[in-house]
Amino acid sequence: MTTDGERRPNIVMILTDDHAAHSISAYGSVVNRTPRIDEIARLGWRFDNCFVTNSLCSPSRASILTGTYSHVNGVSTLWTPIDASQPTFISQLREAGYKTAMIGKWHMGDGEGHNPQNFDYWNVLLGQGEYWNPRFLSEDGLRTVEGYATDVITDLATNWVDSLDGDDPWCVLIYHKAPHRSWEPKDEHKAMYADPVPLPTTFWDDYDTRSSSARRVAMRIAEQLSRADLKQDPPEGLGYEELAVWKYQRFMQDYLACVESVDENVGRVVDWLRERGDFADTLLMYASDQGFFLGDHGWFDKRLMYEESLRMPFLLSYPRKVATGKVFEGIVTNVDMAQTILDAAGVRHHPRMQGRSFWPDLLERHDLPPVEGMYYRYWEHDDAFHKAPAHYGYRTDRYKIIYFYNDGLGLKGSGYYTYPPEWELYDLRTDPEELRNVYDDPAYTGIREELKTAMWREQARLGDTPHPSQPRPAGVEDVPTAPSRT
Repeated sequence: MTTDGERRPNIVMILTDDHAAHSISAYGSVVNRTPRIDEIARLGWRFDNCFVTNSLCSPSRASILTGTYSHVNGVSTLWTPIDASQPTFISQLREAGYKTAMIGKWHMGDGEGHNPQNFDYWNVLLGQGEYWNPRFLSEDGLRTVEGYATDVITDLATNWVDSLDGDDPWCVLIYHKAPHRSWEPKDEHKAMYADPVPLPTTFWDDYDTRSSSARRVAMRIAEQLSRADLKQDPPEGLGYEELAVWKYQRFMQDYLACVESVDENVGRVVDWLRERGDFADTLLMYASDQGFFLGDHGWFDKRLMYEESLRMPFLLSYPRKVATGKVFEGIVTNVDMAQTILDAAGVRHHPRMQGRSFWPDLLERHDLPPVEGMYYRYWEHDDAFHKAPAHYGYRTDRYKIIYFYNDGLGLKGSGYYTYPPEWELYDLRTDPEELRNVYDDPAYTGIREELKTAMWREQARLGDTPHPSQPRPAGVEDVPTAPSRT
């Protein structure tokens, strides 16, 4: 029971990898339909401004689990594994009497100290995991499970819950590999998107006003998608633009077909909860660990602080407690999720947790003022793979400022490079597609300096350290900086 004597909810978090919000029809997708994911939105809440604080798989998963930013939980790159003993919303739930399980893509390191902790049951993909006949690691060792990973993960999760005895509430994390690269769909879905998929309006972005930091990024569909990604050679004789479009179509056909399996399995979970009589009393969440470029600006992948990468899909239902068919337009982040889940369960937060619980907002109490802005930091600075530069930034409901400091933690095994720091600024009201960097526009001088000050104060509040190359803004002489963690 909760502190007010009500039944505590069961908790299901379905997390996918690299699922862009703009390939979910509840978010207005023009490339596919996702009726079962949409069902969660229809029966609960859709979050239109849910953002990741470090757009990379491992760091986002660590922030969701611990309710802390990368500089606190220690998982700042793909190569920095988690200390799994640190407090999480799972450790808090288990201490409060919940049965807990983690099934699917862990992806925060494996081995002593890095395997899942505070779960009654865990069965996780090894590393990135395979789409077909995936290998799973558990306390019993390593084994291969026959089948398609998205189906298998759902089976393992529902079977675990069905095996439980007693009336204790339970929490199960159903973490899929899909639709992560290498985009391997089931045979029955392969032909679903044979018709041309619409090109994004920004597909031919020329990066004219962007910084050189953004222009160096090696995530171009036309240039970086390989034969291994596309599974076949392109037709001969294609020019550059024709080849770019052909690659986009092949990529999207497989990506969206993988999403189709995700949607089907979300439906399986919803139907299973109904059959058990648990749907109304379950806090059910659907999210992806970050956004993803689907040809937007000519790119695939994530990492950058632009909207398609920054925005996470996040849908939530709990019919017994929260209203249906609602849209939350305020800013929330993946760091906020842990406290929100604990509030819904009536379980205390760990004092180490950061962020802001939005549970009172879902009950339409509005105990706290809305968030003014969110802080982002991408730490993984590499010269070997995607060449995404280290940067941080601050986003409000209208503006976004980005500082490419171009220095930091290199990709594992890569060399090391630095470039001069650079700034970008976008007015999301007049330029929602982020095509015009207005950092040097005199009309935005005041806004630019206000955002620098707000970001500096937010860094101090969160305990992160500005890069040494960033000048201290005017008006923050009273703000101490945290000790460097770089």
